[in-house]
Amino acid sequence: MSAPEKPGVVESGKINSTKPMKPLSTQYTGERRGCMASVKVDGKPLPCRLDLRNHSPTGFEWGYGGSGPSQLALAILADFFGDDQRALALYQEFKWRAIAVIKDPTWAFTGLQIVEVLSDVHKVEE
Repeated sequence: MSAPEKPGVVESGKINSTKPMKPLSTQYTGERRGCMASVKVDGKPLPCRLDLRNHSPTGFEWGYGGSGPSQLALAILADFFGDDQRALALYQEFKWRAIAVIKDPTWAFTGLQIVEVLSDVHKVEE
């Protein structure tokens, strides 16, 4: 008999939690015009979530591994999971796998893609 699944563990293509996450169809979009970066979730501005960790008070960025991408990864996961602790446990991995590699000034991905990106990460929230 296998061990019971633990909340906050990502495995087998699904993310286990006691808290529900947003629908897999949730759409995250980013657009950079000049020096301004804008990120939306289902057409509404994505909150920066500086209350969780203040990496970048000047806002979001992508395409490298710095403070702006860290803030973006944290904000996306906090929004999608609805679980701040799980977001804090996974956002650095998500930054390197999904946010740092974006090369275009505009991008879009879904909740399903978030789950796919994190499907082989085995981190348990503390």
